[in-house]
Parts: sequence; C-alpha cells; structure tokens
Amino acid sequence: MPAQLWRFIPQNHHLVMPAAPSADFVAALNEYQPLLRRVARLYCQDADDRQDLFQEIVLQLWRAWPRYVPQPNTKLSTWLYRIALNVAISNLRQRTRRPAPSELDAEALAVAQAPESGFDADDHAALYRAIGRLSEIDKAFILLYLEDRPYDEMAEILGITQNNVRVKMHRVQEKLRSFLLHAV
Repeated sequence: MPAQLWRFIPQNHHLVMPAAPSADFVAALNEYQPLLRRVARLYCQDADDRQDLFQEIVLQLWRAWPRYVPQPNTKLSTWLYRIALNVAISNLRQRTRRPAPSELDAEALAVAQAPESGFDADDHAALYRAIGRLSEIDKAFILLYLEDRPYDEMAEILGITQNNVRVKMHRVQEKLRSFLLHAV
C-alpha cells in the first residue's frame, strides 16, 4: 500500500521526511484523495500546476500527520481541508509573484477544462471561470459549499464563526450569480 503513496510524494533529497507513512495515513490519503484533488482543481487551472499542488498538499499532510490528534467532535476531513486550503492559498500567492506562463489557445484550454463527470461542458467551464474570478478565500467557501459541508464544519475549517460563514457564503453566492449572469 505505501507504494501507492510514493507516487504522490515529490522526490527531493533535500527534504527531511518521516521514515515511512503509517497505514492510517495511507488509508486517509486514499479515502480523501478526491477531496484533495478538488482543492487543487479549484486553485490551479493548468494540469501540471494542479498535480504539483496536489503533491505539495500530500507532502504537507504527511509532515503534519504525526501531530494530528483526533478530536471528539471533529472530522478528519476538517483537518485535511484546513491544511489543503492553507497550502493551496500559499501556493497561489507564490504563483502570482512569478511571471505568468504563456496562455493556452482556446482549443487546448477546452481540453484541459473538460469535465470529469456528467455535467454539461459549457456550464461546467462557465462555473469554473466564474469561480476563478473569486478571491482566494471566496474560493474556499465555494469549495466547501460544493462539497456539502455544513456551516459548523465550514466555520471550524476556516476559523470563523457560523454566523460569519452564513453572511460570507451569501455574499459569495451573490458574486457568483452576478458573474454567471453577466457572462451570458
């Protein structure tokens, strides 16, 4: 089973790593890999950047795993989200400081943004373009909302009150609605 994990960990001899991943970590990674990939998808449009971000998220989770202590009323996914979103936002900030690579042409972009499920491709692409216009934090709200996370869990992940989540979520939904209506 650890062999599956190694393909996600970047090979860099300068990094100090734990000796080997625990079976619990590997099981958690396998169970929550779709969640982690969705975080990466939301913050990176380019497939290579998305894979790099996913690997960085896994690496940071692996480093933090020895310090993870399950709490009675807290889900593992909450802890994973918090780390994944922090890594994604930090990564986005670093990428915005670097010069932007050349843009893909429209045909290549359409292939890269092809939906992974049964959604209408145009609607899916429009939604991701609208989400892409949101701020880093607003993207986190939408990701958690699309994952059907309850407000109490969202509040815990984001480190704010439930009332603040409700207000912020309403504002973010209004922004998205406006972006989608004006894109037509």
